[in-house]
Amino acid sequence: MAGLPFLLALHIALLLLLPCSCQVGDSCSSARDCGAGLYCGNCAATGKTRPSCIRDLAIQPTSIVKGLPFNRYSWLVTHNSFSIVGEPSHTGVERVTFYNQEDTVTNQLRNGVRGLMLDMYDFNDDIWLCHSLQGQCYNFTAFQPAIDTLKEVEAFLSENPTEIITIFIEDYVHSTMGLSKLFTAADLTKYWYPISEMPTNGKDWPSVTDMVAKNHRLLVFTSDSSKEASEGIAYQWSYLLENESIAM
Repeated sequence: MAGLPFLLALHIALLLLLPCSCQVGDSCSSARDCGAGLYCGNCAATGKTRPSCIRDLAIQPTSIVKGLPFNRYSWLVTHNSFSIVGEPSHTGVERVTFYNQEDTVTNQLRNGVRGLMLDMYDFNDDIWLCHSLQGQCYNFTAFQPAIDTLKEVEAFLSENPTEIITIFIEDYVHSTMGLSKLFTAADLTKYWYPISEMPTNGKDWPSVTDMVAKNHRLLVFTSDSSKEASEGIAYQWSYLLENESIAM
């Protein structure tokens, strides 16, 4: 019997090492009990009195009010959409950076996200998504080639012909026509909202219905003002406004 306490302690330790596997609706005591993209909380609508694993789904504003210009709706956008907890290294080097998301980009879109913020860099003779610093991508800050994420976007747009996605690029790409080649390779240009039709000076955008009818379902903005003239990619501050944020 002397070995029993040791076996019990070993059993508890192994339990602590097991991956979180509770799914939507399963009882939980903390977010660590729940699977990726879920959190532990109470939802009165389910009639449960104990906390359970919950997934938030954003309500699409067009399901509440129809017929408005695109800019009259509020759309859910994720910051550093590619910076996903648990994303394996694609460089063979352990990643050292901050993470912002738990869901894959595909699951973010399925859960109601309609805007993606992507940091793009020249890296390894390609364009990569990196959560880096000083405008330089390193093997320990790199996530994956940008085309992999853009192919997820293309698949979602193809499967959901009435949805519109906006991409905001924090742009560190200096390769000639790099972004244009990237979006062409991802087969996304067929959804491209042309810069020539983008309203300026605070004017309303077309209605969502009109944008869908024309298949103008992908809006792309860059932080690099030179890309508007060289590649026809909209410079974000020519068309967007941003409110001040306060760290809490």
